[in-house]
Amino acid sequence: MKAIVLGAGVIGVTSAYFLNRLGFAVTVVDRQLEPAAETSFANGGQISVSHAEPWANPAAPLKLLKWLTRADAPLLFRPRADLRQWLWCLAFLRECTPARTRANIERIVRLGLYSRATLQALRHATGIHYDERTRGILHFYTDPAEFAAAAGPARLMSDFGCERRIVSADEAVAIEPALRHVHAQLAGATYTAADESGDARRFTRELAALCRANGVEFLMGHHVTALRAEGGRLAHVEATDAEGRYVKLTADRYVLALGSYSALLAAPLGLRLKVYPAKGYSVTMPVADASLAYDVSLTDDGSKLVFSRLGDRLRIAGTAELAGYDRSLNMMRCEAIVRRTQQLFPGAGDTSKVEYWSGLRPTTPSNVPYIGATRYANLFLNTGHGTLGWTHACGSGRALADLMAGREPEVDVLRRADGSIGAGPSQIQRRAST
Repeated sequence: MKAIVLGAGVIGVTSAYFLNRLGFAVTVVDRQLEPAAETSFANGGQISVSHAEPWANPAAPLKLLKWLTRADAPLLFRPRADLRQWLWCLAFLRECTPARTRANIERIVRLGLYSRATLQALRHATGIHYDERTRGILHFYTDPAEFAAAAGPARLMSDFGCERRIVSADEAVAIEPALRHVHAQLAGATYTAADESGDARRFTRELAALCRANGVEFLMGHHVTALRAEGGRLAHVEATDAEGRYVKLTADRYVLALGSYSALLAAPLGLRLKVYPAKGYSVTMPVADASLAYDVSLTDDGSKLVFSRLGDRLRIAGTAELAGYDRSLNMMRCEAIVRRTQQLFPGAGDTSKVEYWSGLRPTTPSNVPYIGATRYANLFLNTGHGTLGWTHACGSGRALADLMAGREPEVDVLRRADGSIGAGPSQIQRRAST
């Protein structure tokens, strides 16, 4: 059985890995020359099951109104003459009810727990390394109101199986001594000891090397231009290679894992995916003084920034900008990240050697990704993971591979193109026979 995976980011490569393990002959197609060259290139580095509260929550509309006039706001909306952007925003507002927020948290936590365990098993089985750290994630708060508001979601996540323990400012500094400089400003924190961090780009490229060694083919430098369907099935994929020549690619089954671009390619097929790019930024700098640098992965909830230690580098990432497919750097936002890092950890990083990056996170209004079948019998989705692509990659790839092989996935969060959740055994059997 031949499968083509469209996309060589962390989602596409993990899909290819698990499909290959189940006996599929897999080809991965991507326009870049190396895997993990776009959204997976320099993300925040967190395996954060505890980051399960979706952007769409009851407090979000008021926050967004307050941020509208701030160029350095954590979430910045830049209106465009783009119907998809406005429809996405309306769907986002519909997800802000307490009931929908609770349901989305449950789904996100369930997938996160499964994915983290799958990553740990993969690491044990393969010996793969990617500057991984297993010291947990500490969410800290400098605003007492934000800290008080965090208690409810933290308890809810714990109820769903992700232990997110509420800790005092003193306990937070004991967990991560690098916070001592701002000890007096801390209102409190939450701590998830089982969460992890690591370099998503290094992981993806190391896993791609393992895939190649096991027979997976990578067609890099191939730009996917169209998906062509006939009679309720995908007939072929059209692409251009590095020299601009037309290429027609065929397989028994196809996986659409092209991040924010998945929605554009799916639309001509009548698949209206609610996936829109949310541009995020990151800063990477060498450690200047190890005694001042953090070791535990951190989340500054007030600034919507995450901090990860990747070997001898500091990675700080976050913010979101709804501005279409524009990847240009907004230096005001970049400088705001560096400024916040210096406020929290003065002297920790070498700001003279800072590297800036931006990437387009494929975000759904609910933060629940599309993982599963479509109305085309041989086309499957693995996209829309937003800020949690690295967190959810291994679980998404494994669950989708099981579904495509006619097996019952171990986690029941598969979301089809029609938005429905779950895939029962009869559906799996029917798809397996097509």
